[in-house]
Amino acid sequence: MKTKIREMYFNEQKKPVEIAKELQIPKYTVTRVLQKDARYLEEKQKRKAINKINHINKTKEYIKNKRKIIQFQNKVDNLILKHMHNQASFELSKGRKLSNMAYRNWNISAYSYDSNRKRFVFKSELGRSSDVPKYIKL
Repeated sequence: MKTKIREMYFNEQKKPVEIAKELQIPKYTVTRVLQKDARYLEEKQKRKAINKINHINKTKEYIKNKRKIIQFQNKVDNLILKHMHNQASFELSKGRKLSNMAYRNWNISAYSYDSNRKRFVFKSELGRSSDVPKYIKL
């Protein structure tokens, strides 16, 4: 039994929990057998160092993936904003007169919807010049 435990730990590189489960014995029994072996502390330190390196690498990979996701989201947001900017520039740069609806879309916060009359009404508290439509019908 003791030789089987040592063989599984040192040669097959299994953890004490795995050994205990496979042999159907308590974990503390496996640990006691291993602690009496002279190679145990050295092997434990080696495994600890490997686990530390693996943890660092997994953390770096996680951070790298997280940054990729954030960069992708930023690219999508930037594309949406760029499209909105281009659309607004296109509507405002034409030589023709700006339609009321295009003006309302450009100044969306200046209008509120009146559901009774089914139209957009300019907010009076903003102060309106003569060339700004008072209301826009749908």
